[in-house]
Amino acid sequence: MKYAGVINNDVVNGYDVCVSYWCQGCRFRCPGCHNPQTWDFDGGKDINEDELIKNIISAISKNGIQRNLSILGGEPMCKENRLFTAKLIRSVIKEHPSIKIFLWTGYVFESLYYHMTHNESIDFILRNIHVMIDGRFDINYRNIALPFRGSENQRVINVPETLKNKRMILYTQN
Repeated sequence: MKYAGVINNDVVNGYDVCVSYWCQGCRFRCPGCHNPQTWDFDGGKDINEDELIKNIISAISKNGIQRNLSILGGEPMCKENRLFTAKLIRSVIKEHPSIKIFLWTGYVFESLYYHMTHNESIDFILRNIHVMIDGRFDINYRNIALPFRGSENQRVINVPETLKNKRMILYTQN
């Protein structure tokens, strides 16, 4: 499989220290994107899926420090990446059930929510992540002062509370 990269000790993407995984491939190709090198589905680095998952799981608790997981892109929720995204999340929560999982996507939450009942991987992902940063980067609304996002149209969503309350609940750090 192809992937764009992994940072084992990331303090920028997510709260606390995170292991950040960048998937490879994105069809949105937003003008001004921070990661245009992740657009090409044939780009990135080659690795066996199970080896990548093993490396990420190991990094989460390396040196006795519990890290969270951030999944970025590319586009982790596109059809080409979503099965691996679900597999990664399933494997991580089996080994580390108490960590927070952050996911960045160009899709809006409502669109993904609509497809939950029709798509097993979307359903699993939404039920097992904690924070979603949704929406495409829009250069017209660029704001580098925003936490976790690059443009004002993007939202930082508390996914468990949104699903539970059946209305949008934005994430605030506790």
